Amino acid sequence: MNLQQSHLTSKEILEKDFKTSMRGYNQEEVDEYLDLIIQDYDKFHQEIERLQQENERLKRMSSRESSRGDTAVRSKTSNTSNHQINYDILKRVSNLEKAVFGKKYAD
Repeated sequence: MNLQQSHLTSKEILEKDFKTSMRGYNQEEVDEYLDLIIQDYDKFHQEIERLQQENERLKRMSSRESSRGDTAVRSKTSNTSNHQINYDILKRVSNLEKAVFGKKYAD
C-alpha cells in the first residue's frame, strides 16, 4: 500500500456521520474516539511527510558524494596505473641496458 495515497483525511474522519439505531453506540464515545484517531492520523501524516523530505535530501546528498567519489577513485586509479607503467618502462630499459652493455659492465 502506498502511504501517499491515503483514502481518508482527518477532515473526512471528523465529518463522518454514523446512523443511530435503537441499540446503537453511544454517540459521545464514538466522537471522543474519532478525535483521538484524527490526532494520531495527523501526526502520522506529518511524520510521513518529514521522512519523505529527509529521504529526498539524503538521496541528493548521496548523489553528490557519489559523483565526487567516482572522480577521486578514477584519479587514484590513474595515478596507480601511471606508476605501474613507469615501473614497467624502467624495468625494460634496465633489461635492455643489461642486454646491450652487460658484457662491458661485466669486464
